[in-house]
Amino acid sequence: MKAAARGVLALLLAVAGVMHFTQTRGFRVVVPDWATRVSRLDADTIVIASGAAEIALATGLVALPKERRRIGWATAIFFAAVFPGNVHQWRTRRSAPGLDTDARRFGRIFLQPVLIAWAVWSTSGARR
Repeated sequence: MKAAARGVLALLLAVAGVMHFTQTRGFRVVVPDWATRVSRLDADTIVIASGAAEIALATGLVALPKERRRIGWATAIFFAAVFPGNVHQWRTRRSAPGLDTDARRFGRIFLQPVLIAWAVWSTSGARR
């Protein structure tokens, strides 16, 4: 069960990561203004970096079984780190790929804790 959950999570991360490269402009609206000021990066760079992180996490979940627990926690931390972007997108009512209604943007906020729990649960119990 956990192996299947990890596989699905890895697939979702990989697809989302690739979308960050192919639909960069669509995801820029999710980046809060304060994130560009604090990081000193433009929104496109943040979108590309988050896409690369998603692909790296997906790869790690599949290819590094001895590091699953660490990668699971890294994935959970990543999901927590992008949460302000989900809130920003909902508050500003800006559409991104697949999140083009207020209901979808609002629902995405509640999906984030599920993703965090999914990442931790599906990688728990693995030994180094």
